[in-house]
Amino acid sequence: MTAAKVSSYFCPTRVLLGVGSHLRIVDALQQFVARRVLVVVDEALRSGAFYAGLREALVNAGCELLEFSEISPDPGAASVEKACSLNAGFRADLLLAVGGGSSIDVAKAVGILATNGGRIHDYEGIEKFQIAPLPLIAVPTTAGTGSEVSGSCVITDDASGRKMSIRHAALNPARVAILDPLALQTLPAHVAAHAGIDAFVHAFESFLSLQANLVTDAMNLQAIELISGSIRQFVANRANLDAGHRMLVGSCIAGMTFGQTGLGNVHCIARFLGAQFHLSHGLANALCLPHVAGFNLPANPDKYARVARAMERRVDGLPVLEAAAQAVDAIESLCRDLGVPARLRDAGVQAQALEQIARSSFEADYSRWNPRHTTVEDFRQILAQAF
Repeated sequence: MTAAKVSSYFCPTRVLLGVGSHLRIVDALQQFVARRVLVVVDEALRSGAFYAGLREALVNAGCELLEFSEISPDPGAASVEKACSLNAGFRADLLLAVGGGSSIDVAKAVGILATNGGRIHDYEGIEKFQIAPLPLIAVPTTAGTGSEVSGSCVITDDASGRKMSIRHAALNPARVAILDPLALQTLPAHVAAHAGIDAFVHAFESFLSLQANLVTDAMNLQAIELISGSIRQFVANRANLDAGHRMLVGSCIAGMTFGQTGLGNVHCIARFLGAQFHLSHGLANALCLPHVAGFNLPANPDKYARVARAMERRVDGLPVLEAAAQAVDAIESLCRDLGVPARLRDAGVQAQALEQIARSSFEADYSRWNPRHTTVEDFRQILAQAF
């Protein structure tokens, strides 16, 4: 048996989960000195009953609240600067993010700048800040990004359109995450589908990553099982609290792993595809997933066979390559059932952009993590097949 390489796993976030767990926010506050709370909240949630319950609990606990809700789907540095300006006169002790990954990422960025100063551009990359941000409680209202527990936040440079990744495994995750399926009930079906596939891709690519280890493998297989086994029911009925709970937990588990293992070609291509054609992150991932899954299979068929089992395919007794192929088939069926467009062109992608996307994807060097080394020509072929 070959000795395993030295690796690690770490997650600093306390997670509260279950139906009604958002009303336990006052318990979560006990570990902080929190009189002034800056709430970064999705505008669509401000008038809803879920947020009203959170707000009432905080006010009754004696907190002074200030709300910021100018958040776009791909939040830019300008939004972060507006939130920071608002906070300059308020001087929050604590940040509360209520919303999807965009709200949580803006809150993370505000927390970094509140204690470290400068512009968010200064901290692009890995561990570029050393002072702990303002403490953050995150309440995700989509089951997708895992931002509540991940060590990264993504903010768009408004001038260039480039997405900046700010990463710090120890300091960037929320201090507390609250996973309440009641938060998901008003989510539109297409958003639920695309966010859910994003969460699935986090677990799938993290499981296949060259940097994976036995701890992340165990977590990612559980996430794959939870998400693939629940996403159809959840998209069909967001009031299905059991399915919503399983989706939130699966997304959270994947969020705990992918920042430490890295991701692969699905996220690599989607990063450039989404930026150029203004596709949601989840949709861009969904469009690429079946094609990249097929491309990567030869690199690790044993793990693909384990994915197939986690997705409830009957593969016992099959040769390993046949079992592995069942994972790709299961992924293709999942995307079809959730209404993902079959082709890039069906989502508005234009053929003339594919060459530059192939080159940008190669230059991003996700082969550090992707299980199969990928050349520019490989990216061209994947994109041509997907188009």
